[in-house]
Amino acid sequence: MVVGDASLDIDTLVIGAGPGGYVAAIRAAQLGQSVLIVDKSELGGVCLNRGCIPSKALISAAHQYEAAKHGESFGISAENVKVDFAKTQEFKNGVVKKMTGGVSGLLKGNKVEVFNGECMFINENEARVFNEHESPRYRFKNAIIATGSRPIELKPFPFGGRILSSTEALNLPEIPKSLIVIGGGYIGAELGQMYSKFGSKVTIIEGMDTVLPGFDKDMTSIVAKSMKKTGIEIFTGAKAESAEQTDKDVTVKFSVNGESKEVTAEYLLVTVGRRPNTDGELGLDLIGVELDERGMVKVDHQGRTSIPHIFAIGDIVAGLALAHKASYEGKVAAEAIAGEPSVVDYKCMPAVVFTDPECSSVGYTETQAKEKGYNVKVGKFSYGANGRAVSLNAVEGFVKIVADADTGLVLGTQIVGLEASNLIAELGLAIEMGATLEDISLTIHAHPTLGEIVMEAAEVVLGHPIHALAPRR
Repeated sequence: MVVGDASLDIDTLVIGAGPGGYVAAIRAAQLGQSVLIVDKSELGGVCLNRGCIPSKALISAAHQYEAAKHGESFGISAENVKVDFAKTQEFKNGVVKKMTGGVSGLLKGNKVEVFNGECMFINENEARVFNEHESPRYRFKNAIIATGSRPIELKPFPFGGRILSSTEALNLPEIPKSLIVIGGGYIGAELGQMYSKFGSKVTIIEGMDTVLPGFDKDMTSIVAKSMKKTGIEIFTGAKAESAEQTDKDVTVKFSVNGESKEVTAEYLLVTVGRRPNTDGELGLDLIGVELDERGMVKVDHQGRTSIPHIFAIGDIVAGLALAHKASYEGKVAAEAIAGEPSVVDYKCMPAVVFTDPECSSVGYTETQAKEKGYNVKVGKFSYGANGRAVSLNAVEGFVKIVADADTGLVLGTQIVGLEASNLIAELGLAIEMGATLEDISLTIHAHPTLGEIVMEAAEVVLGHPIHALAPRR
């Protein structure tokens, strides 16, 4: 491939083929750049292979199992409902294979060169990519670093044996009889509830005073209530201290308000956050790319690092570790390289958790809006007053809209309930377009749909709800 040690020329080098990297590579190619993308693992990164996609496949299967067992309210009963978890895992793996195959086809169709291996910067304009078969050098005009993140490993709870990261938890060969989860954030809550639906006895140990601490308490209380219904035991304000494992189980010692406790289960899942992949042999220190104290790459409003023609996106830069954030930043970086005036703007960055019920949020919370100096008005409409939600027997939840009382502008929304992950898109668009409460209220929403809850919540803020009693003036 290479004569001697000469360098091959490329316009844009993309390091990492996750949802940030592969999107950046495709967008760069669309804009006329010759692109090489390098990844030592599978196309699609953690999201498609070991995160978002496989977890949602298993969560969907858990919902199906629960629905089959508990259809009494609809007049439906089934006997001897069983889970063949090997087939469930086969389904999950098939979903992953289809999605990663799609990424491969898109890269090929956009004429992006793919190299399966690692990458190391030699200087600001050259890098060596290598695997066990070859190690060519490339001279690049621009580079986009999208190396993602990995689970944080705590010293008292090293991964291995019966102590799992999210990767191992998604690939268990059978449903565990019992599971301890350290960390009640979105990964711990999703996977803990999933296994609980499959029949595992689940214990969640969370250091904050609620599960899903990034969301409003009136949302998380509904999720916690649902978790407890399936038998999940939740300890909040708790400090996990140590773990001792045997070949059959693992025992965790922890404390709550100074009181010592312990719990034993077949497996322990540790989900306390993720660490940026900026260390190792990449060579960022060698070429002088600046990092902060957490190992995150410092970037400007277009994703430029301290070296102007080298960009960084995704989990290795500040902000939430979200796949759609990485994809968005990848497009901005590719367009900036092409000379377009694109800049990152996180005002409408949604956050979604696929618990039961789902939680989603976009824009400002009520507290954040007040801190920004807005004269805030808030309206909330319950799922329990919506015909479609009642017919689906999914009455737990609400849509809450935060608006500017002076202008009617929609500032933010929080949703907890069935299909919250899909309903949030309308509100994100509203905020992006500068829509007002009247714009939402005057938009005809089909009946009977869950989308009507959004319209009704806007009307609550306006003071003239139809399907709820208006507050007395």
